[in-house]
Amino acid sequence: MDSGVPLCGSCAEPVVFSSADGEVSVACRGCEYPLCRACLEDEIRVGRELCLRCGTPYGEKPVEHDAAVGNGSNMAALLNNDKDNGGHVRNLSSMSTVESEANGENPLWKNRVASWKEKKNKKKDAARKNAKETQVPSEQQMDNKQLPEAEEPLSRTIPISPNKLTPYRAVIIMRLLVLGLFFHYRLTNPVDSAYGLWLTSVICEIWFAVSWVLDQFPKWSPINRETYIDRLSSRFEKDEINELSAVDFFVSTVDPMKEPPLITANTVLSILAVDYPVEKVSCYVSDDGSAMLTFESLAETAEFARKWVPFCKKYSIEPRAPEFYFSQKIDYLKDKVQPSFVKERRAMKRDYEEYKVRINALVAKAQKTPDEGWIMQDGTLWPGNNPRDHPGMIQVFLGHSGAHDIDGNELPRLVYVSREKRPGYQHHKKAGAMNALVRVSAVLTNASYILNLDCDHYVNNSKAVREAMCFMMDPKVGTDVCYVQFPQRFDGIDRSDRYANRNIVFFDVNMKGLDGIQGPVYVGTGCVFYRQALYGYGPPSLPNLPKASSRSNCCCCRSSKKDSRDQKEIYRDSLREDLNSAIFNLREIDNYDEYERSLLISQMSFEKTFGLSPVFIESTIMETGGVQSADPSTLIKEAIHVISCGYEEKTEWGKEIGWIYGSVTEDILTGFKMHCRGWRSIYCMPARSAFKGSAPINLSDRLHQVLRWALGSVEIFLSRHCPLWYGFGGGRLKWLQRLAYINTIVYPFTSLPLIAYCSLPAICLLTGKFIIPTLSNVASIWFLGLFISIILTSVLELRWSGVGVEDWWRNEQFWVIGGVSAHLFAVFQGFLKMLAGLDTNFTVTAKASDDGEFGELYAFKWTTLLIPPTTLLVVNLVGVVAGFSDALNSGYEAWGPLFGKVFFAMWVVLHLYPFLKGLMGRQNRTPTIVVLWSVLLASVFSLVWVKVDPFLSKVDASTVAQSCISIDC
Repeated sequence: MDSGVPLCGSCAEPVVFSSADGEVSVACRGCEYPLCRACLEDEIRVGRELCLRCGTPYGEKPVEHDAAVGNGSNMAALLNNDKDNGGHVRNLSSMSTVESEANGENPLWKNRVASWKEKKNKKKDAARKNAKETQVPSEQQMDNKQLPEAEEPLSRTIPISPNKLTPYRAVIIMRLLVLGLFFHYRLTNPVDSAYGLWLTSVICEIWFAVSWVLDQFPKWSPINRETYIDRLSSRFEKDEINELSAVDFFVSTVDPMKEPPLITANTVLSILAVDYPVEKVSCYVSDDGSAMLTFESLAETAEFARKWVPFCKKYSIEPRAPEFYFSQKIDYLKDKVQPSFVKERRAMKRDYEEYKVRINALVAKAQKTPDEGWIMQDGTLWPGNNPRDHPGMIQVFLGHSGAHDIDGNELPRLVYVSREKRPGYQHHKKAGAMNALVRVSAVLTNASYILNLDCDHYVNNSKAVREAMCFMMDPKVGTDVCYVQFPQRFDGIDRSDRYANRNIVFFDVNMKGLDGIQGPVYVGTGCVFYRQALYGYGPPSLPNLPKASSRSNCCCCRSSKKDSRDQKEIYRDSLREDLNSAIFNLREIDNYDEYERSLLISQMSFEKTFGLSPVFIESTIMETGGVQSADPSTLIKEAIHVISCGYEEKTEWGKEIGWIYGSVTEDILTGFKMHCRGWRSIYCMPARSAFKGSAPINLSDRLHQVLRWALGSVEIFLSRHCPLWYGFGGGRLKWLQRLAYINTIVYPFTSLPLIAYCSLPAICLLTGKFIIPTLSNVASIWFLGLFISIILTSVLELRWSGVGVEDWWRNEQFWVIGGVSAHLFAVFQGFLKMLAGLDTNFTVTAKASDDGEFGELYAFKWTTLLIPPTTLLVVNLVGVVAGFSDALNSGYEAWGPLFGKVFFAMWVVLHLYPFLKGLMGRQNRTPTIVVLWSVLLASVFSLVWVKVDPFLSKVDASTVAQSCISIDC
């Protein structure tokens, strides 16, 4: 500026042309807005032909000018992270908070929003055009030539074979009809001698039937998908110009004692070594426990990554988490032809062992906290010594201005983040930490996509990100996709999977079914998000709301016009109430009057929604990502500001944008809100599992994990976001998708009828009564038809899904085990929280860190969750013994009715058998406290039963009384 040459308003570079006379140019004739040639060509290339400042069309050629223009200062200018464009980086926006916003008079902001809206409309038109092209009749498509490589789809949908799916659907309908006939018989044939038992059983069976409908019909249209990674690479990685979208990885951790730093470090190393351009990858680690152990272990990890990352990429190592790579029991020389591989592998293994020793030394040092608190290496006090009261902390370990690997190549960015914590503030646990990462990453890197992982879920397939990009970056598929969900896979589980840790039925059956409707639910990890969807924006294909009719000047028709307009306004308001923020309806701007429009596009409305950070606000309207400042220290200060504990106050964070608050299962709630806005999701199951985690394999930890999930579902059921009544206004959630979400929030309540139903066999054996009267031939047909339809449904489901019988049976067993324990406690805790305000502490599931295979499988940890299923086991076994004793005393006539009762009781015992084995512990001996509690409860139950016996009919009672009186004692 001292030389009189203006700087480009977009990239902050001098606008002197490269011609011999060095003339200065401006792009706009109206306001003399300075724009260099490169930026002007970029503006015209993307279809923006209007000046961002005054709206005047750009001239055919830049207008020559010899004076400095543009006295406004950009809030954001330049960041040196997009070097693949020849070092030229565009600043997409200029925003000034000094100018008045009350009347919406900020021209830069107004033009930026107008430009953004114009781009949205172009995307919407392109989506409609693609939709029309896909509707061409098949006979016309045969005449078309083969698509060029640039237009070939990056993925395809593979429907389930009709030979498998048609019989499956037919059996579902048949089972529904049989259920109707079955309940007609049950309701019209009560058991008078045991009316209470009969009524209880019928109520339970009706609830089970409703639960089956909610679970079954969302699986009506399952699909498979296939991706083409080679097409993705050939389309977006050509001629040394990489156009793949950037991805920000989020890793969350809380307690390094329960989530060992070595496990977290392996996850980080697998991310840094992922098969993706390094300049497009950033890894953010959220330490919500502000532990110096996590900080120091990341410093060691960053140093080790300088050796590990080039080794993985040189030899195409899979998986790229060193702990799991070196522990593989396979031939590691397979497909390796480089003579130096063996030597380098041995050296790398030695380096990793030394690295593990350093990490373990840090863990041993952290076992005992010094009285004065932790001291960092520079002698200063660690700011996070008090996990509940500390400032925000950010440390960039690796990045574009940081270290390179041992070969001199660039490494992905690695950032440590610990948000501010202060007493008196609600921090919202994991959901709050994830929202803090969203804001930090937007300020520092602002990638278009976000991939979040738990600290124990490492990248098992280095091409997993490319798999997701085959959907996200395909213009014919990804326009309305909010996230791509990968299935969860686990290491360290015994072959029999005693406690159904793999959860195969859910991930390989239910999620495939949802993929054929509106998309799978978000399960908390292994998910690639479109950042704009997290900000609450709707998809480009979202239909506009109906415009209100203009007021007529005719007196005779004014009343009817007014009524019609009021109805449309009510409909529009209902949709706006569902979405709950004007920012989400930006594409419906044409339907509002001038006052509403001015509020909608004003910077003040963005601040009310996203918070008081101009840098972050500007990033929210940059659909293709990119960052906005040349000074890294300024960015760090802004990043510290957006993770302050009071930043989210009076904003929409956690209400309508980001991870949604109000439940410990924030994942289900967040995905549900996106689907309600019209987005859809995709389920991606690559041949090699994308991510793998460590499952809690002992019984107590598994039950606590299920308790946390069930409690979150109960919290959603009791909140305003309950799928039973939320999101009907927009009509954007498909009804089968709504059934699936209803199923995810009501399944814990099945514990109540399940407890009652599992108690009925013991009661029948102890009292000699039964819940079913003597069967007729017709009734036998209905019962037999019901059992056959249940078996056929399961068999055909396993046939199209590929799930094994053992996995299905383990799932059925743990459904009963979890239902009578964790789900029951979740229901009571949820109602206690709602009625009495008693909150439940979030318990982090311990992750295995020892090298012993299945070392904790038989470890027993006492918890109150074990009492109900243990009591059911004892009561049913006592009932079986009592039933056989009674049959021996009563003669052969009693053996027939005994068969049905014993079969009923053994059904309960077989389902609880894995629980019984886990109860034995490592020494195959049940702990004394469990025996005492269970025997005590069973004894009290039996004594009360003998005293009261509510299921004994009045006739039987009088007969017994008279017979007792007649006895001469």
